[in-house]
Amino acid sequence: MKVIHLISGGDSGGAKTHVLSLLRLLNRSITAQLVCFRDGPFAGEARSLGIPTKIMDGNNILKIRRQLAAYIRQEQFQIIHCHGARANMTGALLRKITGLPVVTTIHSDYKIDYMGRPLARCTFGLINTWALRRLDYRIGVSDAMVDLLISRGFPPDRFFAIYNGIDFTPAPDQGNRIPYLRSLGADADQDSVVVGIAARLNPVKDMSTLIRGFASAFQSCSRLRLVIAGDGEEREKLGALARELGVEKQVTFAGWISGGMDRFYSALDINVLTSLSETFSYALTEGARFHLATISTAVGGIPYLIDHGVNGYLFQPRDWETLGRHLAALGNDSALRREMGERLFEKASTQFSIEKTVDTQLHIYQEILRRHNRPKRSRDGAVICGAYGRGNAGDDAILEAILQEMRSIDSDMPVTVISKDPKSTRLAYRVPAVSRVDFPGWLRAMRRARLYINGGGSLIQDVTSRRSLWFYLMNIRAAKWAGCKVQMYGCGIGPVTRENHRKLAAKVLNRNVDIITLREPDSLEELKSMGIDRPETRLTADPALILRPSPAEKTDSVLLRAGIPPHGKRFICFALRPWPGFQERASLFGEAARYAWEHYGLTPVFTAVEKGQDPAAARMAAQTLGDVPHYFLDDAGAAGTIIGALSRMELVVSMRLHALIFAAGQGIPLAGVVYDPKVSAFLRYIGQENFTGLESLTAETLKRMIDHAAAQAGDKLAQAEAVRRLQELERGNLDAAARFLGRGQP
Repeated sequence: MKVIHLISGGDSGGAKTHVLSLLRLLNRSITAQLVCFRDGPFAGEARSLGIPTKIMDGNNILKIRRQLAAYIRQEQFQIIHCHGARANMTGALLRKITGLPVVTTIHSDYKIDYMGRPLARCTFGLINTWALRRLDYRIGVSDAMVDLLISRGFPPDRFFAIYNGIDFTPAPDQGNRIPYLRSLGADADQDSVVVGIAARLNPVKDMSTLIRGFASAFQSCSRLRLVIAGDGEEREKLGALARELGVEKQVTFAGWISGGMDRFYSALDINVLTSLSETFSYALTEGARFHLATISTAVGGIPYLIDHGVNGYLFQPRDWETLGRHLAALGNDSALRREMGERLFEKASTQFSIEKTVDTQLHIYQEILRRHNRPKRSRDGAVICGAYGRGNAGDDAILEAILQEMRSIDSDMPVTVISKDPKSTRLAYRVPAVSRVDFPGWLRAMRRARLYINGGGSLIQDVTSRRSLWFYLMNIRAAKWAGCKVQMYGCGIGPVTRENHRKLAAKVLNRNVDIITLREPDSLEELKSMGIDRPETRLTADPALILRPSPAEKTDSVLLRAGIPPHGKRFICFALRPWPGFQERASLFGEAARYAWEHYGLTPVFTAVEKGQDPAAARMAAQTLGDVPHYFLDDAGAAGTIIGALSRMELVVSMRLHALIFAAGQGIPLAGVVYDPKVSAFLRYIGQENFTGLESLTAETLKRMIDHAAAQAGDKLAQAEAVRRLQELERGNLDAAARFLGRGQP
C-alpha cells in the first residue's frame, strides 16, 4: 500500500506529534510518503526519524497541483491523506484529476483554530471549511470530534475515529523530584502533593478555572502545590488571579519545559486539564504513562479515556467548584491517587498506545480502498424504518442490533434510517438518516436501496396510536412501489383492535411484504387471525438479544454517576413505566422492593428504559420505602450500558419489555408485570411463566414472583441454555435479510 501525506510543514503541538509518530511506524508496513509545502524544523525532524520526506514549496497552488498530480501518478500512490488547511485545499483540487480517494485527519475544531486571529479566520479558515466539504473521507482525532462534525452536517458514513497514541515503554527513573521542582521555582517538599498541567496559556485552555479550583482545594488540603508548564498570552492575567486568590506562593509558572516532558510528569501526583475544547489530549496519556491520578474537563474524546469515578474525574468546563472538590479529595487520599493512577494506566496502555493508533490507521486505509473499489450497483443497501429517535432505549436498541447485523452481512453497505430525530440518529449510529416527515427524502433512499426493513418492535398495532399504524403501512407500500424487497424484521404484531385497521393491515402486508420474521408465537397467531398469509413467515427472536454489555469500566462509571456503588452490594432492578392503572398500584412495587431488601438483602435500583417517562413512575413506587436503601438510575445511557447495569442485578422485576429482553440476554432471573400482551408473549416464548397482569397485581403476587426468581438465580446452566437458544433463533432475521440483499450467508 502506498499513501501520500500532505502537510504545510509548519505544524506544532499535538498535530505534529501525531503525524510524525504515526508515519514513523506506518513505514514499517506500508509506504507513507510525507510532502511538506515548506522546509523547516518539521521536515527536518521527519527526516531524522527516517520518514521519506519531499518538499514542494511555493505559493502557486495550480503549479503545485500539477506537480503533485504527476508525482502521484509516477509513484502510483493509492490514497491521498491530508493534514491541515493548506493540505485540505490541495487535496480537494487533486481529487478529480487523480481519481484517488482523499482523506483528511482533523486534529482540532476548524472553527476555533484561528481564535483571536480574524484575518486568518477569514482566509485560511474559510478555505479549510470549503475544502473539508469536498474530500471523500474524514478522520476525527477522537469520536467526539467525529460527532461534532456530523452535527454540522458532514456525511455521517464517511467518518473514522482515531486517537492519539503514545509509546508506553516505561520511562527510566527520573530521580528525586524535589530538586527538579525547586529548579522550576516550586515551593515543594517531600510532603507536597503536586498538581500539574502542560498546556499553552491561552483562552481555550482556561487556566483561570484551574487556578480558582486549586485555590478552593488548597483551603482543605494545604499540601497541594500547582505547577503550570507552558506560556502564552494569558500569563500576566493568570499570575494576577493567583495573587488575588492568595495562592501566589503555591502556584508556579514554569514556562516551557526543555529536554522532554518525562521528568515533569514524573514529578507530579495529579495531572489536570481544564480545556474548553479538545480532540484528544496527549497531556493526559503522557500523564497516564506515569500512573498519575487525573482530572479533566469532559470535552472532546477525553470521556473515552476517563471513566468518571473509576480511573479519574471529569467535570464540566469552567466548573471550578467541582474541580476543587476533586483536587481536595485526591490531595487528601494517597491510596485513592494510586488506585486512580493505576486504573488509568491500565486502560491507556492497552487502548491508547501508538501501536493501537497505527493499527487503527491501517484498518482505515484498508476500508477506504475497499469502499473506493466497491462495484457500483444500481440498487444497494437498505432503508430501515421503526420507532427510532424517540428517546426509548428499547426501540433504539433494536436499531443498533439491526445495524450491527447489516454490517455483518456487508460492512460497506449503504444504510439509511427513517427517524423521528434524524440528527440524534446520525450522531448515535453514524448512518444517514431522514425525518419521518421528509417524504421525498425517504422515497429517494428507497429508490436507491435493495431492501426495506420495517424494524422490529410492535409497529403494526393501533393501541398507542392510529396515526402510527397508518404511517408504517404507508411506508411499506412506498418501499414496495419504489422497488425494494420488504422485510418486517424480528417484529411483534398487534394488538390491532379496530376491524377497519385489521382489514387495511392485511391488505397492505399481503400485497407488499416479502417476509415477516416474528419475535414470538403470539404474533404469528395474530397474523393468521388477520388473514395475513401471503408473505413468507418465520419465527425468530427480538434483534436486541444479540447486543452485549459495555465494558465493565463504562458500566461502573454510569453507576457511580447515579451514586450506585458498582461493587460490594447485591441489587434487584425495578423497570417500571407509567401506564393507565399504574398510579393506583405504584405502592405495591415499593412494598415488593422492601420485601426483597428484608428477605434477600437485595438493594432496589429503579432503572429507566425511557428516560423521559420512567423516572416519574420509579419515584412514585419508591415513596413508601422510607429507610430502605434504594437508588434511581434515571439515565443509564445507550443499550450497552443499560445491559451492563442490568447484568449487575440478581433479579429484574419489569414492566418494560426491553428490560426483560436485555436481562434475559444476560441470564438474569425475571419477573414480569404485563401491561401489554407483548410482555407475556415474550416471557412465554422463553419458557417463563413468572408474570402477572398489571390490572390484577397485588403485593402478595409480586412477593411470590420475587421468591420464584430468587430460586432460579442459582440455575446458571439452564439460563445460559435459554439465552443460547434465543440467539440461535434470532439469526433467522439476519439470514432472511442476507438473502434479499443478494449476499447469501453472512
